[in-house]
Amino acid sequence: MKRRRRKRLTRRLFAAIIQGDALRVRAALRAGAGPRWADAEGTTALYEAAVSGRTAIVRLLLEAGAPPDAESHGVGADGTPLCAAACWGFTETVRELLAHGADPNLREEGGAGRSPLDWADRGPHPETAALLTSAGAVRQDVSFP
Repeated sequence: MKRRRRKRLTRRLFAAIIQGDALRVRAALRAGAGPRWADAEGTTALYEAAVSGRTAIVRLLLEAGAPPDAESHGVGADGTPLCAAACWGFTETVRELLAHGADPNLREEGGAGRSPLDWADRGPHPETAALLTSAGAVRQDVSFP
């Protein structure tokens, strides 16, 4: 795919995600946008949807092939989609990510950062933490500022 077309499709995909428009996300994917793509800053499409609690869009991206544990590296948008959703207490988004194989114990920053359960506890988001625990998340004694 030519660079100009890819840039246009990426902008179209991210605009639809940010606006919460699942129909436009679906159209962008059908037009050739990749569910694994990141924007110019390095934020992945799945992370962008998860951090905003856009469960229907998360589902579309996962069904289109977005890897549930891929870490985003955007400015101010780094980490895993599951950590992003857990941080804000988006329980239904967490449920969707787990249903598609997201690892409830995967720590951000290549394994050196917080886990989804750390983020849910810090929220505090007890319903999200309970869901993660029921999915096998384990609390570990790790201190973070």
